[in-house]
Amino acid sequence: MIKKRVIKPEDLSILKSVADPQLSSNGTDLAYVETRMLQEENTYSSNLFYINTSKENKPVQWTYGKHRDHSPRWSPNGEMLAFVSDRGEKPQIYIISKTGGEARQLTHCANGASNPVWSPDGKRIAFTISLKPGEDAQEKGKGKMKDEKPLPLEIDIMKHKSDAQGFWSGRYSQVATVDIDNGEFEQLTSGEHDYQLQSWSPNGKSIAVTADLNEDKDFSFASHVFLVNLETKEMKKVTNGKGYFGSVTWSPDGRQLGMFGHEREYENATHTKVWVYDLETENLQCLTAESDISAGDFAIGDFQQGVVTPGILWSEDSRSFYFLATDHGNTVVYYGSMEGELYPALLDQQHVYGLTTGGCINKAVVAISKPAYPGDLYLLDVPTGELIQLTNVNEEFLNEVEVADADPIQFKSSDDWELHGWIMKPIGLEEGVKTPLVVEIHGGPHAMYANSYFHEFQCLAAKGYAVLFINPRGSHGYGQHFVNAVRGDYGGKDYEDIMDAVDYALESFDFIDKDRLGVTGGSYGGFMTNWIIGHTNRFKAAVTQRSISNWISFYGVSDIGFYFTDWQIQSDLNDIERLWKYSPLAYVNEMDTPLLILHSEKDYRCPIEQADQLFIALKHRKKTAQFVRFPESNHELSRSGKPNLRISRLNYIAGWFDKYL
Repeated sequence: MIKKRVIKPEDLSILKSVADPQLSSNGTDLAYVETRMLQEENTYSSNLFYINTSKENKPVQWTYGKHRDHSPRWSPNGEMLAFVSDRGEKPQIYIISKTGGEARQLTHCANGASNPVWSPDGKRIAFTISLKPGEDAQEKGKGKMKDEKPLPLEIDIMKHKSDAQGFWSGRYSQVATVDIDNGEFEQLTSGEHDYQLQSWSPNGKSIAVTADLNEDKDFSFASHVFLVNLETKEMKKVTNGKGYFGSVTWSPDGRQLGMFGHEREYENATHTKVWVYDLETENLQCLTAESDISAGDFAIGDFQQGVVTPGILWSEDSRSFYFLATDHGNTVVYYGSMEGELYPALLDQQHVYGLTTGGCINKAVVAISKPAYPGDLYLLDVPTGELIQLTNVNEEFLNEVEVADADPIQFKSSDDWELHGWIMKPIGLEEGVKTPLVVEIHGGPHAMYANSYFHEFQCLAAKGYAVLFINPRGSHGYGQHFVNAVRGDYGGKDYEDIMDAVDYALESFDFIDKDRLGVTGGSYGGFMTNWIIGHTNRFKAAVTQRSISNWISFYGVSDIGFYFTDWQIQSDLNDIERLWKYSPLAYVNEMDTPLLILHSEKDYRCPIEQADQLFIALKHRKKTAQFVRFPESNHELSRSGKPNLRISRLNYIAGWFDKYL
């Protein structure tokens, strides 16, 4: 038997991600996206694949090249596939026939096009564009000239930047359509508002969009559903109040709209619920009001690319539907009905990160990942729960490499709350040998570690570290009270939860060396890493990533600072003392743990000045610290950053723990 090797950070360039499965209305034809790294180009490539799920066929690659093809969407009759590709200068909508041939470009938009949605008759496609007021959507985009001089950026709004998009360009998201035969273009929305395309009505007369039409958007955080009449362009508002709604889908009979959303009772800690709007009675009803599950996928990972969480997937009867939900460390397929039925259709120790039904009631295709398994697509027979594997994209890799599994743990906190997490044993653990432990803390904080593949954890286990990761208070998946408990208490009971987890691990697993403990985390997990080393010296090494160190400056420099601080710390600049009390920087004199600070130069969510302050304060006090800055990277470095920088980041983390543990 050939001995398997251990995982390395560089293996990210070998692994392939499969995501966004789309089942045709015939319930047989499946399209999906496969993404991989291109090492030489230091970028990613995504291509479309097809498989006939009714036969024991192997997947067939439909598109090729080093560009990114994504968002495959079947025509209503299942004969054509629309998708987005950046093979040209800008991402545009293309279509390809099921019978073969070259893909044909449909849109020629100045700033690109995205999110294709078919009309029910298959003659048109709706999509999203980005335009400045008065800008010609069809005008050829002009590339930046080499000698073009930089211009000042005039700003008069607070929401002028985002971590995903950078500084605001002055463009708004609009909805348009294109005729697939003659290319005729029609813009449906306009003005100084952003419209997000949702779905097309079965009768072809309306399109559902979401938007916030409040004039003062700096202080508005709503997202409402509107119906756009395609003939008159008139808009009808479906939702009201200060709620946040999206993922809108029509029932096949056109009588109801299903959607995800909430009324922001707990701001961004509010559980997402399933809602249905009856177009005849104009009644909006929450179908999961009595349930404590959160609709959608809130699992955190560092591997999958292009994951799309569907909303409500209606069945043919227009009465029943499926959706994904976040539940106790798993992402689950739930079945629901207009009669009030609600139960899991696929419940296991796993992360379901993709779901498609093609409108069927008894079958689905799911994308599944587990701690020791990166992810593949499976055909689910709903009545029996049987899973048939459709893809095996990392088979060769998994045959060569030893992967660590994660064992679930459950324990009570010091104040008697039920807590849940995992312990990952190091590869090659020998009987009687003590091993160092690294505690991992997720970001959010309103997110969830799950039964899902995490490359960072695997790299640490391969280097001989045990890995402990839990879902402390503030995490999704354990009820509304649990997720809301962290607000106004950062560094309080959430900190105690993590310390209780460490105590539990030391008591339960005799292979852990209590004198060699490390801690790391990103975003909120970076805040908590900073907080921990300012309040205890039990850790011998720490790595803080894309962290928060000073809530006072965060208020003004983060793209979300002025409202996130209010929602989470429940304070603002009128109470500097409270903001400073919850700032890890306030406890820098007590920080004696060797600290590695990792931060991205273009992180607008937790700007790099947060790292600057912490590093200078530590070095000024002759503390052990190192600062690594990642160029051309934002808050998403660990998940979708430049391949070489993602790999470097993993090596820095392991190297720091190697040095001090």
